[in-house]
Amino acid sequence: MTLPAAGSRAPDFSTRNQYGEQVRLSDFAGHRNVVLVFYPYAFSQVCTSELAALRDRPDLLNRAEFLAVSCDPMFTLRAYADRQELGFSLLTDFWPHGAIATSYGVFEPTQGCATRGTFVIDRAGLIRWSVHNQLPDARNPDDYAAALAQLDG
Repeated sequence: MTLPAAGSRAPDFSTRNQYGEQVRLSDFAGHRNVVLVFYPYAFSQVCTSELAALRDRPDLLNRAEFLAVSCDPMFTLRAYADRQELGFSLLTDFWPHGAIATSYGVFEPTQGCATRGTFVIDRAGLIRWSVHNQLPDARNPDDYAAALAQLDG
């Protein structure tokens, strides 16, 4: 898997969020920075703790558009968002299965899920920072805050 490099254009995509609304990455260009957070599975322990940590950081959520992406179906994402009280978009990469994660180099084909990749994308649509962790390794939201601070700086 090859991750897109910092400074490169973020691969565009269009998919649905947990409410069935169409979301296209390029729609945020010129308006908001985006933090694209890939995670393996809704309702799994590490994923839930990571997304709850974001939910509990309104200071961070107010600084960019957070888009969390998994290969789970849209209806699963709706139940998950409701149960965890997640106020940001959960995007489905269910079909074509893993296409978005593949375009970012974070799809694990043997397990059929995304690994833990995060990409900070500026208003121009360029990747400015990324981190890639393996399945069991949680990410630190303070790292996202530092990356966003660089954009604001």
